[in-house]
Amino acid sequence: MGQQPYGYGYPGQPTQHQYGPQQPGGPGGKKPNTQMQIIIAAVVAVALIIGAGVWFAAAKGDDDKGGNAKGSSQGADGGKDKALGGGSEKAPSNPAAKVAFQLPQPKVTDVTDVSGSWVTDSLYVKTGINSVVGYDLTKGTVKWTLPLPGQVCAASRHATADHKTAIAFEPAKRKPPRNYEKCTEVGAIDLTTGKLLWSKSATGSGDDKARFNEVTLSGGTVAAGGTDGGAAFDLATGAVRWKPQVNAENCFDMGYGGGPALVAARKCGDYGSQYVVIQSLNAQTGAPASSFKMPTGVEYASIVSTKPLVVAADVGDTAGDGSGISDFFVVDEKTGKLKVKISADADRFAARCGSTEVETCRHIVVGNNRLYLPTEEHEGSGEYGDTNEIVSFDLTTGKPTADKADAGDRYTISPLRMDGGNLIAYKRPPYDKGGQIVSIDGGTFKQTVLLEIPSEESVREAESSFSEDYSEILYTDGRLFMSETMLSKRSGSASRQEYLVLSLSTN
Repeated sequence: MGQQPYGYGYPGQPTQHQYGPQQPGGPGGKKPNTQMQIIIAAVVAVALIIGAGVWFAAAKGDDDKGGNAKGSSQGADGGKDKALGGGSEKAPSNPAAKVAFQLPQPKVTDVTDVSGSWVTDSLYVKTGINSVVGYDLTKGTVKWTLPLPGQVCAASRHATADHKTAIAFEPAKRKPPRNYEKCTEVGAIDLTTGKLLWSKSATGSGDDKARFNEVTLSGGTVAAGGTDGGAAFDLATGAVRWKPQVNAENCFDMGYGGGPALVAARKCGDYGSQYVVIQSLNAQTGAPASSFKMPTGVEYASIVSTKPLVVAADVGDTAGDGSGISDFFVVDEKTGKLKVKISADADRFAARCGSTEVETCRHIVVGNNRLYLPTEEHEGSGEYGDTNEIVSFDLTTGKPTADKADAGDRYTISPLRMDGGNLIAYKRPPYDKGGQIVSIDGGTFKQTVLLEIPSEESVREAESSFSEDYSEILYTDGRLFMSETMLSKRSGSASRQEYLVLSLSTN
């Protein structure tokens, strides 16, 4: 039996990855370099050009009712079952990894989004230039290439058990001097065969095609959202399930969270008095099953998890660090009632969410009725170097638990995904060592090393070139894949080899 396909947020809730090139900072609040700041500004500028559109359904919900818990990095265990641990990822007899393959970055003439990577039982699949490419899982040789009319501009972090996923792409290749095309086309891909099953677009409030910022997948529904509104398609046939429409409240779907359920983040109201509503949807019809109105002062909201429903937002721009997070809201997806609010001090926690996208949070994982977050970097016990930890909050009480996974001196740690009851995490190394993939027991929080990257200089340089905030990190069955999400034109003086993908294996 083949494994479940892994997208860069598998098995459902983020992180890692994940994409979201406009998200600033990672653990320790590291700032992007000047080149990346230019990239961010370009991407944001494009997003701001996009017009507005709407879809149906009036918004209703609760503002800020329910519990409220202040975040810290210490606390009781909240009655957690110490037998929670257990997953499919097992430690090898020797965790020392070897480089399986490296794929060089293709040449580009302008900022180019290459978000999207997935793993099946036999393939590693990655977005390329005007294409999606399937590579042999062990050798990195090309098994298939799917040419596209234009560049991929959004990719789902989810994939089905039979290896289907969704992308959004531009209708034509970019041409100078603008090097810009609207993100209007949505399609479904068979990751096994490399076939584009279908491609569709949707009209907005007028006759023009709606432009999308992101795309997700839940069950048999592909949903794409943006400031032109949201649209959804049948995964199997491409049939339109709904498209942007005008309503009396001036509402539009900014985007969706997918995976085990489909949740919309909607913006409603006139300019200057807009508000955000979170709606659990019927994935077949788009009809809201429940609605929760975000508090006043929320301009954008991010879906961290759809089941359980956890939403992140920067209320009143109080985070102050560009993370997009001041609070987490745990919502009853059936009733739309707020269960608890978790206030997360931006100076203490290193999670990040996109400024405008709905499903681009990273360094956050939900599982075991817990919200797992990395702390910001701080001084370690050694003479030199910083470190951090992964801690958690109880989703029932909103209070911090006793969970604490230390990165170790000069390492920093961030969660990638759940593996059953265990947590898979990446430990970024100091300059003279290789990183690690560890499994953290969900009950005891004991760490087990699954893979250790070589400390050879060439491998260290390749590993360090992948920023945690602008790359996708996938791990499954002894194989690690690190890939870029954004490419830019190389300067004439650049001499170091730059990679699109780095793959390592203990097998």
